[in-house]
Amino acid sequence: MTGPVLATLVTVTVCVPDAKTTSPTRYCNGFPRILTQVHRSLKFRIQLIRKMEVLLPKLPSFKFSSPICCCSISTRSSSYVKFGFRRFSSLSVCASTVNEAVAEPSLGSPSLGHTTRPHFPILHQEVNGSKLVYLDNAATSQKPTVVLKTLQSYYEAYNSNVHRGIHFLRQVYAKATDQYEAARRKVASFINASDSSEIVFTRNATEAINLVAYSWGLSNLKRDDEIILTVAEHHSAIVPWQLLAQKVGAVLKFVNLNQYEIPDMDKLKELLSRKTKLVVVHHVSNVLASVLPVRDIANWAHDVGAKVLVDACQSVPHMTVDVHSLNVDFLVASSHKMCGPTGVGFLYGKIDLLSSMPPFLGGGEMISDVFLDHSTYAEPPSRFEAGTPAIGEAIGLGAAIDYLSGIGMQTIHDYEVT
Repeated sequence: MTGPVLATLVTVTVCVPDAKTTSPTRYCNGFPRILTQVHRSLKFRIQLIRKMEVLLPKLPSFKFSSPICCCSISTRSSSYVKFGFRRFSSLSVCASTVNEAVAEPSLGSPSLGHTTRPHFPILHQEVNGSKLVYLDNAATSQKPTVVLKTLQSYYEAYNSNVHRGIHFLRQVYAKATDQYEAARRKVASFINASDSSEIVFTRNATEAINLVAYSWGLSNLKRDDEIILTVAEHHSAIVPWQLLAQKVGAVLKFVNLNQYEIPDMDKLKELLSRKTKLVVVHHVSNVLASVLPVRDIANWAHDVGAKVLVDACQSVPHMTVDVHSLNVDFLVASSHKMCGPTGVGFLYGKIDLLSSMPPFLGGGEMISDVFLDHSTYAEPPSRFEAGTPAIGEAIGLGAAIDYLSGIGMQTIHDYEVT
């Protein structure tokens, strides 16, 4: 599943992997067996893309009321992903007819894609005489009008710093602070965190992972401690732990793919031991389309005293994500993949863990008192938000959450997988 498909008239959920993980060679450098497995797993997707290259530029001229490409995903660790095309009894399309006018098939009520497409101004333009269809949602999603207007309103009407200011525009300052903190509460509610203090705004999910690595990791990991990851993780969920392991002497252990070419959960369980201090996994993979049993993983890890960090960038935009039910220790996501602005993401962390962690960056906002020879630090989440934050972008993220929630995450999930 590759990002919110609401904005597209046609849904293709596996065609465009994130640019950062497109190259199996670069991703798997030093892991020849992994390279073979990932390459084999991608073979079908590459063939699918090539077969559709002729059709894709003209697809917007066909007014389908439901996706032409779908994938069925089971969350059981022993399952695999099935790909297929929906059948249209009233419409037959081939490459030789793509330039001809095709009557709209009578297939019932408009799809979710049809009803939400007008909300995205960027899709109103034409390319080669046809309406634009955007399929690169795994890299970044497009933005609905409500998010764009929210950003514009902030910069035009109440642009001000947050948590400070006694100037003439103090009412503006108060509104900026109120809206910024309201966005934090929206994120907390969206993923069912216990309190908004468990939500830390970051530049993106990458920074959120680095925050955990350098704050929690440097304070809690030592030589020969083990970190378990899967070979299907994004670079941003691998490189920070490589750097940390080099600093403290920790050991990285990787879970390979099984016969269904998804991370092998049996192998993950085998790797767990009292030496394991952290498990890092994705929730949904934008390359393999695997959906991992995160709640089970958290239970297994906690049984040996390990913490769990989940990369939820590709799940939060697609389905209901409940951190309380999943029982994870850390979870990260990016605004720009969930119809929100770029430049802001968030870290969820259990409050007892965040409270025990030292600051990641030093500066304004994250302090309680500053003396010449030492400083005391604010409580989470302010402790981890040094300097002026991305205020407008965070407020825009709140608007994106309102937009997705208005549609309903279960509705979105059902539309994408059926």
